[in-house]
Amino acid sequence: MRRITEHPILNFNDKKKIKFYFEGKELTAYEGDTIASALIANGIDIFGYTPKKGRSRGLFCCIGKCSSCLVIVNGVPNMRACITPVEEGMVVKRQVGKGFFKEVREVEK
Repeated sequence: MRRITEHPILNFNDKKKIKFYFEGKELTAYEGDTIASALIANGIDIFGYTPKKGRSRGLFCCIGKCSSCLVIVNGVPNMRACITPVEEGMVVKRQVGKGFFKEVREVEK
């Protein structure tokens, strides 16, 4: 896990460790992490792919204004990984292109 462990003014030791899933793999994060920061800490920097050319997408603006970090969260597409807090048991998938709610129906089957 790649993560800052020491900082002159921030304390990282009092955060609760939680588990979530990305592409079927169990990962750990800390309470208060965003999906993006948790994925980056776990060595994952590709969050999805563009629709036409299949180019990789990942973290870009970090403030929720672009659509570079869109992922599917618990079957719901178009969630911004940079501003969405990670939660215990959350299921995250890479998103290819524009998210459609047909993915939600596939998850429910």
